[in-house]
Amino acid sequence: MLAELFREAGLPEGILQVVHGDKEMVDAILDHPAISAVSFVGSSDIAHYVYSRGVAAGKRVQAMGGAKNHGIVMPDADLDQVVNDLAGAAFGSAGERCMALPVVVPVGEDTAERLKAKLIPAIEALRVGVSTDPDAHYGPVVTAAHKAKIENYIQMGVDEGAELVIDGRGFKLQGHEEGFFVGPTLFDHVTTDMTTYKEEIFGPVLQIVRAKDFEEAVALPSKHQYGNGVAIFTRNGHAAREFAARVNVGMVGINVPIPVPVAYHTFGGWKRSAFGDTNQHGMEGVKFWTKVKTVTGRWPDGSAQGDSSFVIPTMG
Repeated sequence: MLAELFREAGLPEGILQVVHGDKEMVDAILDHPAISAVSFVGSSDIAHYVYSRGVAAGKRVQAMGGAKNHGIVMPDADLDQVVNDLAGAAFGSAGERCMALPVVVPVGEDTAERLKAKLIPAIEALRVGVSTDPDAHYGPVVTAAHKAKIENYIQMGVDEGAELVIDGRGFKLQGHEEGFFVGPTLFDHVTTDMTTYKEEIFGPVLQIVRAKDFEEAVALPSKHQYGNGVAIFTRNGHAAREFAARVNVGMVGINVPIPVPVAYHTFGGWKRSAFGDTNQHGMEGVKFWTKVKTVTGRWPDGSAQGDSSFVIPTMG
């Protein structure tokens, strides 16, 4: 549909092409000598594959991978605002976006208990519906297979010892009983050794990982294999600046749950969230899709009769 709209708007044929295919098609693109650059968004394993094969073929490649974004909640944060932000950031688009916020890190036990008490009724009030329902907070996940994968992760969390506070499995929408719906799910007491914490669930599942202090809160996203986005919720300017400077993550939000800047700024993560040396959007995107040409010129001085002296005028 997007390609059709571009054509309707007058884009010359051949500028934008839509090609469907699997690994064979991807490999053909990565190996084709007429293709100079490749930009990819997907899972980290495939992103690494695309990056490695494309670079080996002499191409410029940016490959964006997975994410496990954290939201750090300091004791002084406005918890009502935090809960409102988490409802959208963790469950919007059914959690199927790389900038979702599936991990919340309250600092201190008191903060954790106060946050949990506010989260439960807010999550239980979320409305799951068809994508055309204007009152729905989010719709179905992409496929039956992915629904099963998310529900398997939920069971894995239970098996690993996390506390399942709200279970979204088995959700049925009246009139759409065969739809790929997963209800909002909340885990508490998730720990860093759990597979469900280490891996990207990519669904409407929010995990609470409790931190005893600020240092532990900074360390959690910094040590994680993914480094796409992170947020801190606080009223303390010093804590926010310290966190932003020290955390080992590519995009940082301060009281912004999904730290995606407007398009003229750069967008991209660190570690296994991105492969390549340039980000998307803004001047980084311009750099990726263009090549620098440097011209140095020297011209003879035509005013000097029989003189072969040269001057170097300003060009441009």
